[in-house]
Amino acid sequence: MELVIKPTKNHSLNLHELWQYRELLYFLVWRDIKVRYKQTLIGIFWAILQPLLTMVIFTIVFNRIGGISSGKLPYAVFSFTGLLFWNYFSTSINDASLSLVGNQSIITKVFFPRILIPIASSITPLIDFLFSFLILFILMLFYHTTPQLLGLLLLLPLLILTTVAAASLGIILSIINVKYRDVRYALPFFIQLMLFVTPVIYPLQKIPHNLQLVLFINPLTGVIDTIRSALFATNPINWTGLAISIASSLVMAAVALQLYKTYEQQLADII
Repeated sequence: MELVIKPTKNHSLNLHELWQYRELLYFLVWRDIKVRYKQTLIGIFWAILQPLLTMVIFTIVFNRIGGISSGKLPYAVFSFTGLLFWNYFSTSINDASLSLVGNQSIITKVFFPRILIPIASSITPLIDFLFSFLILFILMLFYHTTPQLLGLLLLLPLLILTTVAAASLGIILSIINVKYRDVRYALPFFIQLMLFVTPVIYPLQKIPHNLQLVLFINPLTGVIDTIRSALFATNPINWTGLAISIASSLVMAAVALQLYKTYEQQLADII
């Protein structure tokens, strides 16, 4: 007996269709959360240990030994703030890019907007972000650093921008991974390279101005530079750079949606 999986009559992706499947998105996120911490020894505390230990290593290697200065802001707070968003972004990309292939059994059995799978994988690491953010507050208390109101107000919009960028890039890579499975081998190297063009370790102000504008094409550059400037008043907010990062995220989202529309009907066949 031949199984034919068909989309709705109007197979083009639209917001109304996604809204109809909102409960499925919720269950996909909840499933990913349970799988993420199933049979782990310390569970959710991995979300705290990873950026905390990385921050300690960065502080010793780049600040104490390498001499990279963060100005008046303690380097531990400086680097942890960058790691907070970077870890969420990199984890989201990694999980989303492998999500379609990882859910092959579901995709080949029933029709639903397959774009929900990488979106769910991009949302799941927000749990880690929230727990890590608590550690940032503890670090601020320890170093007697007072957060600014503007930074707290911009926190949610910048987190949404990070989610859009991560989900968009994750969707693009997940579709490419369906066709070319060597994406999973190249992805760790790609993420490692992105770390060095993102101002996690170093202040963006150390970079020549013309090169700064190029780095802002990376959405995380605008997010991390803005949250540091707004939250700790270290430098004036670079609104031009942030606008470039927002535009870059929107372009990636448009490319992701177009790529998905192009391959939506073929995913079940080629996966």
